This record gives sequence, C-alpha cells and structure tokens, in this order.
Amino acid sequence: MSKPPKWDAMKDNYPVAETSKPSQDATVRGKRPPAFLSGMRHGIRPRHIMNEQSQRRLLELSAVAPEKPSFVKSAEDTRWQDLRLEAPGRSGTHTTTKTAIDGDLGHSDAHAFDVLRTRLRQTAQEHGWTNIAVTAPTTGCGTTFTAVNLALSLSRITGSRSILMDFNMRNPGVAAAVDIQARGPLQRYLDGSTAMAEHLVRCTDTLALGLSSGPHELAAETLQNATTIRTLQQMQTALQPEIVIYDMPPMLAFDDVSAFLPHLDGVLLVSDGTQTTARQLTECEQMLDGQVPLLGVVLNRARRSSIVRYT
Repeated sequence: MSKPPKWDAMKDNYPVAETSKPSQDATVRGKRPPAFLSGMRHGIRPRHIMNEQSQRRLLELSAVAPEKPSFVKSAEDTRWQDLRLEAPGRSGTHTTTKTAIDGDLGHSDAHAFDVLRTRLRQTAQEHGWTNIAVTAPTTGCGTTFTAVNLALSLSRITGSRSILMDFNMRNPGVAAAVDIQARGPLQRYLDGSTAMAEHLVRCTDTLALGLSSGPHELAAETLQNATTIRTLQQMQTALQPEIVIYDMPPMLAFDDVSAFLPHLDGVLLVSDGTQTTARQLTECEQMLDGQVPLLGVVLNRARRSSIVRYT
C-alpha cells in the first residue's frame, strides 16, 4: 500500500537534529501548515467537535460508578490553595537523561512553546475545551518534553490555572522532568484510595501536577474505570482549571489513548523528525478520526536549516 500523499515527504524533510539534547527544536505542523513565528508551523485547527455520544457515555459511567470512599465525597471541598506548593528541582532526583525544560531551553525553543500555548489556549476557550492529551505514534518522540514545557508555558499566564497529569502510567516521567518527588502511584488517587489534596501538588501558583511514583501495568483498565472518570470530574469541579494536559503513552504501542478518547477534547501529536514515519502519523490520525479533534502535530528534533527564522 502506498503512503498517503499528504505525508509522503515528511520524514525526508526532517533528518536528525544537529544536537543531542532531548529536543533542541520544537515545530508544530498541521495537515497543511503555514509558516509562522520562530520556526513553528501552526497546526491547531479543529476539524469537528466531540460528538454527543461521548458526552452521554461519560454520564452513563458516572451513574453506574460504585460508591466512593467517604473522603472522596469531600473532594469538591478541596480548593486550589489547599494543594501543597512544591518548587521544581528540590527532590534531589538524579537521572542519566534530563528533559530540557523552561530555563534550559534556548530562546527560540521557549518562544515556540509560548506560541503553541497561545494558539492552544485560544482554541480551547473558543470551543469550551479543557482536556488535552499529548501523545505520539511511538516511544521516544518527546511527549513528556512537550507536555511539561507546554504546561510551564501556560503557567506563566497570571491568574490562569492549568493541571498536568502524568497519564503515561506505564512509564511515568513528569516527576523526574520537573524534579519533584511524586507522592505515590497515580492510580491510587484515580481509584479513590488517596485524597486529592494528598496527591496533587502545585509547582507554581498557576500549575498543579498529578505525578506518579512508579509504573502501572493495568493503565488502560484504569483509564476505562468509572471511578477514574468521576475522580477527574471532581478534580475539575473543585480546582476549576482552564486546561488539563494529559501526558500519555504512544498511540500505536498501547491502547491507553484509545481507552481515554471519549473523555478528551483534543489531541496534540508529537512527531520525531529522526524516526516518525508518514505511515505512523496517518495511522494515528485514522484512530482519532470521528472521535476527537487532532489539534496539530508537534515536530520534534527538526533540522535547524528547515526552520524559518523571523528574528
């Protein structure tokens, strides 16, 4: 089978990056991306709104969910200021590979995330969307790098509220990326065993984190559990975030993203210029078609010579 023409030249146009950093360049691509600021290509262009069937399914899951532990009933009494404030970089975690975040980024890369942040925020506000997943076709594309830096960029908007959830429960990486110690397995919070204020933390006045301390092999089952959905609903009711970003595992490797699609408002797909193929991107797009909007494709590790500079 031949490759669809719209992705035919993509991989050839973006060979290996000129740096060994986890992600030196971040470029956003959509189906037919025009060029714009700092080398990013705008791809946030919603095609359709989540269907009513998904919304009805969410209500059905809530209706049949089992009785919650007593402390979960008071989750809506938890407020943003009740979450403990923990500054990044104080856990003493040492890893062999470090995700470049915020201050580690070059000016053009940081600016690229700011542009992505603004486009995403405008689109979400226009359509009343909250839940945004960041995923990739395969492992190693830079999903956590993208999710963390996008969340930190959102956090710089005074008076805003964003939440970053580490939903790559099979291989959680957000805690190490921001260097904050997780307060336990994320699934313990999702299944109602741990209270919101005991698990979620704030790393700034405007950004809260749902971290995980270790892998969870039954991630897809957890994401389809009615109690998980009700916990997330209560979290949003209590904390009133503008955007919740879910750092999720690769779409083609596991069924986690597919399991959670009915509860998402949009998806950002991360493509690695050194390994992602046109066929893989097309497969992911087909999986999303008719279920949730593909907001854009973030091209990671792009060749510098392929990026248009305006400053």
